Amino acid sequence: MPAEATSHPATAFEEHRAHLVAVGYRITGSLADAEDAVQESWLRLAGLSDDARAEVRDLRAWLTTVVGRICLDRLRSATARRERYVGPWLPEPLVTTGDPDDPLAAVVRDEGVRMAAMVVLERLTPAQRVAFVLHEAMDTPFAAIAAILGCTEATARQHASRARRAVADADPPPRATVAEQASVLAAFADAMARADQDALVALLHPDVVLYNDGGGRVSAARRPVTGPDKVARLLLGLLDRYGRGLLDVRPVGVNGEPGILGPAGDAAVAVNVFALRDGRVVGIYGVLNPEKLTRLPA
Repeated sequence: MPAEATSHPATAFEEHRAHLVAVGYRITGSLADAEDAVQESWLRLAGLSDDARAEVRDLRAWLTTVVGRICLDRLRSATARRERYVGPWLPEPLVTTGDPDDPLAAVVRDEGVRMAAMVVLERLTPAQRVAFVLHEAMDTPFAAIAAILGCTEATARQHASRARRAVADADPPPRATVAEQASVLAAFADAMARADQDALVALLHPDVVLYNDGGGRVSAARRPVTGPDKVARLLLGLLDRYGRGLLDVRPVGVNGEPGILGPAGDAAVAVNVFALRDGRVVGIYGVLNPEKLTRLPA
């Protein structure tokens, strides 16, 4: 009998919670949906008889499959709503403060939950996204993925293959080193404080894109802003319009990378995270929609 089957089910389950939340979040882009799916997977495990539980040879794989199936249903129902969404849609940010007891601390260590990587997943179909995340997350067999998707194993392989190509073509920037992140963001903050457009442009990658997710609830750019000059003008224009109170921010972790938490124009609070490439800012992701900011640290 597997060791997991002989231990208390709650103890065994907790060992996999962070992994399951990361899988659910990568599939849905919603921490609330991910946590609901994880809770449902626990209820299903707890509802098994002792004999049925003893037959689960790999608990991590079993739970991942359950979470994947639940999150696929959530993602399919959310797809139509996201097509009607006002402005860019960004995942719910995972904000941490460095507290080792933060339950999200283990989740954000997953390379796949970086905001830049999550944004790329939004380009996939629900089936492609599930196949990609499950196969990449723990090499879930395609037979199991096919059962979740309700398709043949060959079709499940095709979904995963197309997803891999789409992610490779998008080429999301990798996570930068802590030292590089600290250096670039300090220079960025200094350029903003001095309202120095030339210095700001120099810190922005030629391919920089700024996304603001206001969801129609607060004032925000309705389309992604591209290019160093346009992004710099937008940032300094906001500073000129709303005043230096926009600089009253504090550092936080956002999806495992350095970000800032503070005011943003008409929004009472906003979360911003930066992606780097070649030592410059290539992505700025701003979440202003208050519906996505209900779990911020005190």
